[in-house]
Formats: sequence, C-alpha cells, structure tokens
Amino acid sequence: MMEKQTKINQLRAPIAEAMAAYARDGALAFHTPGHKQGLGAHPLLKNLITEEGLREEVSLMEELDDLHEPTMCIREAQNLAADLYGAEGAYFMINGTSGAIHTMLMAALRPGDTVLVPRNAHRSMIGGIILVGAKPVFIQPEIDERLGIAMGLRLCDIKKAIAAHPEAKALALVYPTYYGVTVDLQAIADELHAHDMLLLVDEAHGPHLKFSEALPLQAIDAGADMAAQSTHKIVGSMTQTSMLLVKGPRVNEERVRQAASLLQSTSPNQLLLASLDIARLQLAEEGTEKVSRAVRLAEKLRQDINRIDGLWSFGADYLQTEGASGLDLTKVTVSLRQLGISGPQAEEILRHEYKIQCELSDAYNLLFIISYADTEHETAVLLSALKELAARYKGKEQFSVPAAMPAVPVLGMTPRAAFFADYEQVPFAEAAGRIAAEQLMFYPPGIPILAPGDRIDQSSLDYIRAMQKLGLKVVGPQDTNLKTLKVVKES
Repeated sequence: MMEKQTKINQLRAPIAEAMAAYARDGALAFHTPGHKQGLGAHPLLKNLITEEGLREEVSLMEELDDLHEPTMCIREAQNLAADLYGAEGAYFMINGTSGAIHTMLMAALRPGDTVLVPRNAHRSMIGGIILVGAKPVFIQPEIDERLGIAMGLRLCDIKKAIAAHPEAKALALVYPTYYGVTVDLQAIADELHAHDMLLLVDEAHGPHLKFSEALPLQAIDAGADMAAQSTHKIVGSMTQTSMLLVKGPRVNEERVRQAASLLQSTSPNQLLLASLDIARLQLAEEGTEKVSRAVRLAEKLRQDINRIDGLWSFGADYLQTEGASGLDLTKVTVSLRQLGISGPQAEEILRHEYKIQCELSDAYNLLFIISYADTEHETAVLLSALKELAARYKGKEQFSVPAAMPAVPVLGMTPRAAFFADYEQVPFAEAAGRIAAEQLMFYPPGIPILAPGDRIDQSSLDYIRAMQKLGLKVVGPQDTNLKTLKVVKES
C-alpha cells in the first residue's frame, strides 16, 4: 500500500535513476545476463537496444530492488504511480495486462467461486478463470446491430445476474471496450458493493482516461476495487508492460502481492520496469496536455470522416443506451458498410497501398487509436487515405455478413475442468452439441467466440465460418484452418 506522504515528487524516475547509477559504478560483471552489460552482445542487438541500454540491462543487484518484495526504487516508482492515478496501490506488471488480469482474479477469487463476466471479455479473462478454478456466469452485452459489435453490459442485466447468482463474489467487467464504449460504472459499482461483491475491471484501453475531463471516468475513480491497465497500449511504456491499480477496503493487498509474485518472472527485465516508471513520469509532466490534444485531434478527425460520402464514425452523441452511454473519444471507429467492402479488405488496402495500419478490422469497421503521440500530420494522412478509399468504392451495394453474433452459450462444465479434460478432435461441422476444450477467437480483438466449457451451438459455428471467410485471423484452436475443433471426450 502507498505510504502516507505530505508531498510526493512526481518529476522523478526512480527505477531509471537506479539503473543509470549501477551502470556508472563500473563494477565488473560476473553475473547475469550473459551478454555482460553488452560486452558480448551481437552488433544487431547493440543496434536494437543501444549500448547504453545494454549497460543498464541488468537485474537483481541490491540497488535495483526486487519486483516481488520491493523496498527501494521499485517501491518508490509504484508509489508514484499510485499517487498519480489516485489509487491506494499500483503494481508494475511485466507480462502485459493479461498478467494483471490473471493477478486480479487470483487475488479476488478462490477455487469454486462464482464470478459474473461479460461475454465480450478478452481471452485473458478466461485464462484467469481457468487458473483460479472459478465458475463464470456469462452476461450478454448490448449488441449494436448497425455496427455489428458488442457494447457494454446493461445495469438491468447485471442486477438479474446478481439475483440469479447471489453467491457470486465479483463482476469482472470490460471498461472501456476495445472500441472505447463505456457505461455508468459508478452505478454498477454501487450495485455490486451493496451486495458485498467486488468490481474488477479490465481497463486495458483506459490508462489515459485520468488525464482529460472530456473522457469517461477512469475505473478506480468510478468505484472499481481493482483495475488492470495497459500502459503500453495507450500511453508511453514498452510493449508487455502494464499496471494493476487497487483501491478500497475490499481488496486484500497481501493477496494481490502474492498473486503478482506467483505469476511474474523472478528475473524481470529492468528496461521494461524503467519504461513503466518513465511513462508515469511523462504523464505527470505533460499527460493532461498530450491527452487533451489527442482528444481534439480525434474529434476533428471524426467530424471530417463524417463528411465523406460512404463513411461513418460514431461519436459520444450516438451512445444513449444503458449498455453504451459514454465514449473514449480517442478511439475512432469507421464503419465501411456503405462502401460494400469488409473491414479486412479495407485494412489490407490501407496497409499495402497507403502504408497505414489500423488497430483492428472487424466485419464492418476499422478502428484507429489516436494517442498522445499523434499530431495533425498523422491524422491528415489518415483522412486523405480514407477519402481515396471511399471514392474508389462509393456506390456499391451495402455489405452484410450472413451470420449474426451468437448468443451466450450454455456452460457445459467449468473452463478449468474443460481445460484439463481428455479431449478429441472432431470435424468442425459435427461439433454442435459438444463441449469446447479450447478457446477460439479472432485477433484482434481477442474476444472468445468459444471458450473451454462452452456447449457449442450451431449459431456459433455459423458465425465463426462467416468471420473466417472474411479473412479475420483465427487464434486459439489447435487447428487454425478450422477443419476440426477440440472438444471434451465423451465417456
């Protein structure tokens, strides 16, 4: 837990400072890593990391602290992060937000506990449930038929799930969604806490929300007990680094520490830890200014896109329902349905003809993230490419997928039981009625269509085939060509 201090100096980077101090000290290295501070590094590695980076790429020396039991620079850096975000504790994670989500679930739940989960949760949520041995109760999110995407959970559906499962210990929620959609999280937190339940939030796409009043409340400020944030996805740390924020009397921080220690490497890369520390420093220095600029750029881009015949980008004014009442304005979703082409087709054209890479494509849409790093130049180049794309395909017949997003499947057994069960491969077309023994999703966004324990239905198979034909990348199953599916072996 963060120590009580009258004033905390945010304009420091304790981990980076400790690394530089060790490198300057000049001690002859008879310790790991094997490249010996760059002495034996291949020229390609030196060029990639830089000689100074390799000099500082060490760990486990006393002045560099211990991620598992921090008492010095790592502890100070985590305290600075907690202070900046208004949390009571912040944990640095070096195996991504997946690791933060696994930690969060393992800290909050015990084997056999019931947990409420939106069906559009990321694959890491299913992974955490398997690790814990919890029993998920999936809740169908609101579906927007025009966009063809899942939005947030309705409070009324959460209330129904609580009434049907009063034994549930927590709700593990996605906020914001990959597309930036948010809900009234404060109302959800109040409802859960009134039933002595925890609110655990996958806030992978929300580490910047704290830094603009034009954006929805960050999860911790809205009443979440824990929130896992992808610092690397939206703000300035290196890929694979994230934070887990905790706040409130319902969280057992010792359980959090133990779970984080269990799941993380005992040889954490100091460069990754330093990047988290420096990202926090950058937010403290200019987070409000940079994130506010990103919001302005994204809103201007959205307005300009909506002047292009055949394209549409929804804004906050479109979201007026219980399951979709707010928007992270820095996420710009572009609907292509009126152009008569699919998202994957448009993504390929932009990537190879215009050298523009979107964050993701789905059947009907492209998603673009405008971050603190972007300027008017980047958004202008993107807008020009979208104008040319629209002009090329304008006037074609509206594009539609011949399969609807499937409803929440029946749970045949717990995900953990299915994961460890004996299995067999069956022809894809014959899998209906069987219990899935593997995850199947399209990546990104990495939301499972099938998860271990699901009773497979025909609508799911039809939807999977339709998405596969569009060219979306299949992730998870042993047979990625989908000639077969792995199912629990019947006795």
